[in-house]
Amino acid sequence: MVDVGVVLPTMTVRGELPGDVTAAARHAEELGFESVWVVDQLVAGTGVPLLDSLMSLAAVAAVTERVRLGLGVLVVPLRPVVWVAKQVASLQHLSGDRVLLGVGAGGDRHEQSWLATDVPRRERGRRTEEALRLLPDLIAGRSTRLRQTDIQLSPAATVPPIIVGGMSDAAVRRAAAYGDGWYLLAPPERIPALVDRVRTLAAEHGRPQPAITTNVMVAIDGDPSLPDRATMLRTLTDPDGLFGMPAEFAEDAVVTGAPAVIAEHLSRLADSGVERVVVTFVGGDWNRQAELLAHASR
Repeated sequence: MVDVGVVLPTMTVRGELPGDVTAAARHAEELGFESVWVVDQLVAGTGVPLLDSLMSLAAVAAVTERVRLGLGVLVVPLRPVVWVAKQVASLQHLSGDRVLLGVGAGGDRHEQSWLATDVPRRERGRRTEEALRLLPDLIAGRSTRLRQTDIQLSPAATVPPIIVGGMSDAAVRRAAAYGDGWYLLAPPERIPALVDRVRTLAAEHGRPQPAITTNVMVAIDGDPSLPDRATMLRTLTDPDGLFGMPAEFAEDAVVTGAPAVIAEHLSRLADSGVERVVVTFVGGDWNRQAELLAHASR
């Protein structure tokens, strides 16, 4: 069976407040999940409520002992790379080396994030690759050349697994060249070919195949608060909402059914080459959905 992580309720619909993130993380740890994850963005969509990713994980680190802390994924071009390194190194110290550092270039949907930080979107690829090149040395406390100056951060920290997110050709190349892992989004039947591709590209760099992490959205039966399918589809496709998903993809985007159905899907993903599945609950009571998922993943 694959390792299973869950996305914490750091984001919610407009007009509401995010969930109790620390309580959710404790519950996830008690249920035996391998990892808890947070999404990252400065201004999500057109402004839905979203807690800061690194601060959320710092709070989670203080109330948990075992569960790993995943960034899924940190939009590094929005930030100076040296600050990313400092915060990640600090989180490693605070958590006892439990960080899973997902890294990505960010998407077009969150336009206000780029405008607010004055970062041209056309530079996001270059900035992401620069970050991937520099982050290991900066986090590890090694002297690193930045803008004609040698910088050495302290205290040094263990470099966490770096998991490169994205499905573009550039993202796959980055995962092969820099990643300990690749965070991809694809149905089980497409994954073996994608794994072969990233393995071949990694071999060209003399590197092993990155470990494969994927995300699955679920709505598990057995939760009285679970909305009907039409309501879930509206949530997925709302252009100003949490997901902003094109309508043509939304219908097949969510795995629904009893825990046995979810278990079968997890098994298919494991057979396809996935080593970790990060699960997003698209509706219902977060705690109850987590309990049902724990049952499915045993």
